[in-house]
Amino acid sequence: MSIQSQIRRYILENFLFTDDETRLRDDASFLEEGIVDSTGVLELVMFVEETFGIEVADEEILPENFDSVERLTRYVEAKLREPVFAGAEAVAVW
Repeated sequence: MSIQSQIRRYILENFLFTDDETRLRDDASFLEEGIVDSTGVLELVMFVEETFGIEVADEEILPENFDSVERLTRYVEAKLREPVFAGAEAVAVW
């Protein structure tokens, strides 16, 4: 299952309480459309960290990263491409 599919499924099931894919556009703003509130953003952060094994820094919790399926997918993909430092050298994680 793709990153985008996992994010869509999570939003549909946990915020819209449906499995109807047509209820959520990938570019729909979670905040503007009332899909996710400020508490929901924290739930999204926990979901992303647990599901994809990444650490979300406080300064990364921005609408640019967490306000639509598209934006969240891009953010997760970018985080997964970041190198992980093992001792003194960087190791790319793919």
